[in-house]
Amino acid sequence: MKNNLIFGLAIVSMLFSCSTDDTSDINLPDNNSGNETPDSETIFLSGTYNEDLILDANNTYKVNGSLIMASGTTLEIPAGMTIKALASGANVYVAISQGAKIIANGTASNPIVFTSDASSPSAGDWGGLILLGKAPINSVTGTATSTSEIASLPFGGTNPTDNSGSLRYVRVEYSGGSADGQSENNGFSFYGVGNGTTVEYIQAFEGKDDGVEFFGGTVNASYVSVINAQDDSIDWTEGYTGTITNAYVKHGDIHDKGIEADGYNTDFSNAGGYYSKPTVTNLTIIGQGSSTANEAIRLRAGTQGIFNNVLIEGFEEAFDIDGDAGDNPTGAGVLNGNLSVTDITFIDVTLKMKNDTAETFTEADFISGEENGTGTDYASWGASWTVE
Repeated sequence: MKNNLIFGLAIVSMLFSCSTDDTSDINLPDNNSGNETPDSETIFLSGTYNEDLILDANNTYKVNGSLIMASGTTLEIPAGMTIKALASGANVYVAISQGAKIIANGTASNPIVFTSDASSPSAGDWGGLILLGKAPINSVTGTATSTSEIASLPFGGTNPTDNSGSLRYVRVEYSGGSADGQSENNGFSFYGVGNGTTVEYIQAFEGKDDGVEFFGGTVNASYVSVINAQDDSIDWTEGYTGTITNAYVKHGDIHDKGIEADGYNTDFSNAGGYYSKPTVTNLTIIGQGSSTANEAIRLRAGTQGIFNNVLIEGFEEAFDIDGDAGDNPTGAGVLNGNLSVTDITFIDVTLKMKNDTAETFTEADFISGEENGTGTDYASWGASWTVE
């Protein structure tokens, strides 16, 4: 009799539990940073993650500080996700450390968007997206590394094919929060990133500093859109030697250069003894008109570079070439063929080339195929996933 009573009570208890427990499961990110603060709507992300962070399309996420993926980890973001960042300036950013990866593969119909959480967002609301790799940079030699402006993380190395993951159809909005005059975020910052990394269909929109900046490395970027960057739209330095294919730049009312190109970081040194030399193919830069005192492209500090199929519209100066006969031999690159432009069209441009170097050369030494440039077909590849 006693056993039957216990059995009956157990059945009643089970039935009561099943009939009253209608609470859904709560899923938290699988990491050990201890910095997530979930509530009914949003999961907050900040701190250093020492395990993979795989974001769930069913959740909403907000970056509320420095989110740093440590070496050996992966940040995975599903297509179509919008990640908002606390609008509190420079110390809110996403950084992918050396040895870590980001897998952010959106689509044209479902891009991945990093943006401000402000009700009326503006440039500089938050930091930006930072990738750091182990590819060569010329500010150090051998296996030595340099340190990033934001987050003070190491970058650089000896592996040109280093892989920091994949960015496809990714937009960064309202970035560029500044820590001080020397430490500024960009929309996308590529520090010593290798060409094993996939970077295609990316847009920097309404940033306070540069749109996309390459600090050395070998990464190849394709289908790059920069709209309304308040500093330089595309910037390279520290011996960058990758390719930029199909790039579209459009200036807003506040802006600096379409491209600012340095052969090395003049705040440090050219310890590696070589200069930046990317290949830029299918480039369009739209300015505010030739009556405005502006430059489309500034080439300096010994940078080299091969430009193919370019369209520049609405600038007082198209190319400003700066250098000297010493550590900054930018002009020598023109004479030896390592700095050149092939197939270009100028529209509403007052001065096509300005030579501020120690070398003597003509436009014909630097530019060939004038009026043959068509730029990039932005109307085609930028459709549906970009904003203006």
